[in-house]
Amino acid sequence: MTLIKSISGIRGTIGGKVNEGLTPVDAVKFAAAYGTWLKNRNNGSSVKVVIGRDARISGKMISDLVISTLVGLGIDVIDLGLSTTPTVEVAVPMENAHGGIILTASHNPKQWNALKLLNEKGEFISGTDGEAVLAIAEKESYDFADVDSLGKVTQDDSYMQKHIDTILKLPLIDVEAIRNANFKVVVDAVNSTGGIFVPALLRALGVTQITELYCEPNGHFPHNPEPLPEHLTDLSSKIKEVGADVGITVDPDVDRLALVCEDGSVFGEEYTLVAVSDYVLSKTPGPTVSNLSSTRALRDVTEARGLTYAAAAVGEVNVVAKMKEIGAVIGGEGNGGVIYPELHYGRDSLVGIALFLSHLAEKKMKVSELRDTYPKYTISKNKIELTPDIDVDKLLMFMSVNYAHEEVDTTDGVKIYIGKEWVHLRKSNTEPIIRIYSESQNEQMANDLAERIILEIKALL
Repeated sequence: MTLIKSISGIRGTIGGKVNEGLTPVDAVKFAAAYGTWLKNRNNGSSVKVVIGRDARISGKMISDLVISTLVGLGIDVIDLGLSTTPTVEVAVPMENAHGGIILTASHNPKQWNALKLLNEKGEFISGTDGEAVLAIAEKESYDFADVDSLGKVTQDDSYMQKHIDTILKLPLIDVEAIRNANFKVVVDAVNSTGGIFVPALLRALGVTQITELYCEPNGHFPHNPEPLPEHLTDLSSKIKEVGADVGITVDPDVDRLALVCEDGSVFGEEYTLVAVSDYVLSKTPGPTVSNLSSTRALRDVTEARGLTYAAAAVGEVNVVAKMKEIGAVIGGEGNGGVIYPELHYGRDSLVGIALFLSHLAEKKMKVSELRDTYPKYTISKNKIELTPDIDVDKLLMFMSVNYAHEEVDTTDGVKIYIGKEWVHLRKSNTEPIIRIYSESQNEQMANDLAERIILEIKALL
């Protein structure tokens, strides 16, 4: 059993002993800590929280526990039921709520679940706020309401349509062009809430030819739910079988978007953000942001237009902070996470789909042809295991000094740009390893670069 408490929430496998897995007791303790933090933050005034969940088998159980705990604190709850991460993020400010909780373990397998925490803007809480929640949980300093002051629960299933409606109103979403393109689409939603939300969005965009693959929201994931190429073989086969124009897949909470071309080849999760950004920049020029471990292709596409690209530390909250700092018009992460601030500051597969289809309709290309218009890079992901006594920070500092003649970014670990290649070295917060991501023009060159850096690090050791 595994339980991971972090500044962004609590995540773990269902069952086991208290404080070793995500048990009912752990869910209650952490919900109570978050609710108490919200009450303290609002000086004891009435507090309202939006709750939504993906379709995991454990979702209803965890949701009931969390909602009852908040009610016990005197907090009112708006329960969206089966929902998506971006939908909850949209709902929080619409409801003038003080926060939100998304019950999802994102791309983790079915035995996992998690509580992800939002502030009053519908954005993930900051590191400082997360530390405050963890401190309350550690001290168990909760003060529950008396019987006359309990919170109330309101069920609201209107937010799928509200979310879709806000997307349709965006100036860059060309519903007419999408409808006229008469796209044939296959959707793989890994039997989670994307199976409800993605087809509904497509119909609202005028797409009538939709093949649903694994779209029953029962929580029984038919394959590993992380939208990586090796997990998309059924989608690729179905696209070729029905002669579809594009395949769309999302993770269980619908904040990561991956695409598959008409010939069954993957578009590349890293390139979801690149393609969407290309379209956004063509209409509304401005800065872009991705995290330091994302493909260089976004930087290339941005700078080719004479615009500014900036890299942020890994983590959605860091990307959002950098986007706000420089006024980015589009940003996100190379894991298929599109953040379009015109709608909200959160990874949102639904707005990503709408922007991509608008782009595809305008280009009048096959998806594979569109992919070939972008710079071709491949990322290699490696790690070095270390003994606990090694000073990783000192090791990374040595590497940055050794490559001082190149462009070096020390925002999050050490990222070294060598021509069009790069390598990113980050220490793990949970285990004695250095993660080594490298990118080059093809897989062999990316692997060669990683191997070179690994040998240099071992020599330093």
